Amino acid sequence: MSASRYTYLGPAGTFTEAALRTLPEAATRELMPMVSVPAALDAVRGGEAAAALVPIENSVEGGVTTTLDELASGEPLMIYREVLLPIAFALLVRPGTALTDVKTVTGHPVAQPQVRKWLADQLPEAVWESAASNADGARLVQEGRYDGAFAGEFAAATYGLTPLVTNIHDAQNAATRFVLVGRPARPAAPTGADKTSVVLWLAEDHPGALLELLQEYAVRGVNMMRIESRPTGEGIGRYCFSVDCEGHIADRRVADVLMGLKRVCRDVRFLGSYPRADEVTATVRPTMTDSAFTEASDWLARCLDGRG
Repeated sequence: MSASRYTYLGPAGTFTEAALRTLPEAATRELMPMVSVPAALDAVRGGEAAAALVPIENSVEGGVTTTLDELASGEPLMIYREVLLPIAFALLVRPGTALTDVKTVTGHPVAQPQVRKWLADQLPEAVWESAASNADGARLVQEGRYDGAFAGEFAAATYGLTPLVTNIHDAQNAATRFVLVGRPARPAAPTGADKTSVVLWLAEDHPGALLELLQEYAVRGVNMMRIESRPTGEGIGRYCFSVDCEGHIADRRVADVLMGLKRVCRDVRFLGSYPRADEVTATVRPTMTDSAFTEASDWLARCLDGRG
């Protein structure tokens, strides 16, 4: 395995690359762009890279389905940290292009909902076609295949383009969440501001099946931060659930949740416990602290010994 190499969704000039470069260790790693999220993750699975940074969630469009599906299938991988990157787009064009010249535009599919209103107002006749990434869209504009690309302003220099319009976003404070993914290993020690991710498969589809999953979190006072259903490919109506919650697997309440889920689910894939990018500490009810669990365990032991 190349411990000095990180892969990311390329080509050069993507928001993913910008997010990766915010990590201190990126300065000492070889950063390798890949053509797709599956390719970036497969490089980790195959030992060509130590880790991959990929987008997993957008504040406007929701989950990045390719990443969610890749993490739920194939050889298991694990999330080690996350990065939150504010997102604003620039309309990149070849030098000399005016706004009235822009008839065709491109960008990553996740970008389109974030600039849809701007397009309707400013370029209502422009035709949109999706690209593999925002930076790939910039490359296609450079090659003359489209008139404009929605990408990060920082990508303009890489592809010899001009940022015709900057700071484009339909939603204020838009952000994308990225995760650094590696091969499974012992999770880092808890920080007090952590997140735990899993994928859950129902044992059987019956009334209240989803409620059973939710109750495992609720009765232990663990806050679910995100839940999304994804088709398993096993037929219509067959879904798995991608879930993030507050806390770390080393926290008694979270460990208890995971054990409960393992009992009621057909399968549970642990995707990791890692520091929250926003560094927000979870609010834990007094009855759900580690000390409360220890007290209860000690009481049970005394009961079993006839000392209760």
